[in-house]
Amino acid sequence: MTEERLYIYDTTLRDGQQTQGVQFSTTEKISIANALDTLGVDYIEGGWPGANPTDSAFFETAPATRATMTAFGMTKRNGISAENDDVLAAVMNAGTKAVCLVGKTHDFHVSAALGITLDENTDNIARSVRHVVAQGREALFDAEHFFDGYRANPDYALSAIQAAHDAGARWIVLCDTNGGTMPAEVGRITAEVIAAGIPGAHLGIHTHNDTENAVACSLAAIDAGARQIQGTLNGLGERCGNANLTTLIPILLLKEPYASCFKTGVTPDGLVNLTQISRSLDEILNRVPMKQAAFVGSSAFAHKAGLHASAILKDPSTYEHIEPSLVGNARIIPMSNQAGQSNLRRRLESAGLKITKGDPALARILDEVKSREAEGYAYDTAQASFELLARKVLGQMPALFEVKRYRVTVERRKNKYNQMVSLSEAVVVVKVDGEKRLSVSESMDAEGCDRGPVNALSKALVKDLGQYSALLEDMHLVDFKVRITQGGTEAVTRVIIDSEDGQGRRWSTVGVSANIVDASFEALLDAIRWKLIRDSNG
Repeated sequence: MTEERLYIYDTTLRDGQQTQGVQFSTTEKISIANALDTLGVDYIEGGWPGANPTDSAFFETAPATRATMTAFGMTKRNGISAENDDVLAAVMNAGTKAVCLVGKTHDFHVSAALGITLDENTDNIARSVRHVVAQGREALFDAEHFFDGYRANPDYALSAIQAAHDAGARWIVLCDTNGGTMPAEVGRITAEVIAAGIPGAHLGIHTHNDTENAVACSLAAIDAGARQIQGTLNGLGERCGNANLTTLIPILLLKEPYASCFKTGVTPDGLVNLTQISRSLDEILNRVPMKQAAFVGSSAFAHKAGLHASAILKDPSTYEHIEPSLVGNARIIPMSNQAGQSNLRRRLESAGLKITKGDPALARILDEVKSREAEGYAYDTAQASFELLARKVLGQMPALFEVKRYRVTVERRKNKYNQMVSLSEAVVVVKVDGEKRLSVSESMDAEGCDRGPVNALSKALVKDLGQYSALLEDMHLVDFKVRITQGGTEAVTRVIIDSEDGQGRRWSTVGVSANIVDASFEALLDAIRWKLIRDSNG
């Protein structure tokens, strides 16, 4: 069976930037574009040149990519020729191989939003597309509100996209702009568009996720014959977001009938970068990755129940629909008070701790986990802390270093500008390499901002750890979560820290105390010890 070519069009840098609270810098856009090219998408929509300084700057410095770099803009304005429209000129001047122009296909929007006749709008579409093609560019027509427009006036919606197609557009992109169309209707309308004379090989689909159906709607369009699929990394986008490419891409490559019927620019070698690219984007946005995200989430292949873990030991396919490594993810066997011995043994083995079935130590570890969770600890997510706990019970915990004492102070004072500012300072005394070492550090960053007492403690701790200091240079904190919980008879503070290093490893640790600083420091110590053990063991 011959595989048909399916083209993946990424609009993270344009539509994804319309996410509330998201604003990429030029440098960040370049980094994301390079990641997308590594992944293997066919088109990268870089933004709208002329709409804002960042997008304009990006196109001036855009990296050379295998993917077709695309500029986005709108069809010419009424009463102005395409050649003399300065807004369209800014898009063309970006010099990209492809240009995507958005235009109205819903008669209501033509009359209400543009205030022009239907024929005038159709003529504007045709003239704009011809202008792009005449300059040797690949033209795409973004048929805004197409599905709503087709529902209201199918003849006009079809005439609008037919005008773009006849003018030479390589792709006609059917847009569910409001995100309210259901998958079955998307499939039916896409099929009717093809039957009306627009070839499927020239049709794209662009959906929004307002009903949580963006991925399903995109697949319905592909099933009906469309051959370009648009979306964003991690589902970024206006309102509820766009179709999520981190979900769509592995479906297209790994799930039938798509895997057998289509080929894309994404290869298996590119697919293994998916999880890392997804998390890198969240890092750029300074937000916590969604653990439950399909394929790439840290919980996507987490098996908590003892029954599940036992079956996974025998055959991973019992509770996994794909091999996690195909998308660059990993299997996790969390530890919690629901854990059984099969679950425990699996988790210990993944940490490099060998223990035989029936070993009494298994029961001791489980008892310790359950006892500490009753005190407020949570090992379900804090897997690194669990590994350290198990090592202690098994007598396999290396000494590394010992904290003898620490002190942290927070001072509030007015600066020379009469502004109230804070400064955190920490003193840590450790015993390492057979000698005591005292380190002092403050939390001020390069911009002169106080990063808080935990930051001061972290800097002081790693400042002078003898042979270990160099191993910690690439380690940094990526998330800090605090929860007040009921442990025993008193409320306690639980802190979970997520850390990452230069090798791309990410791990979580937990600390519990009535004092938030103590809890934070406990979690921080676990994070450091875990990294040192892993690096020492190769």
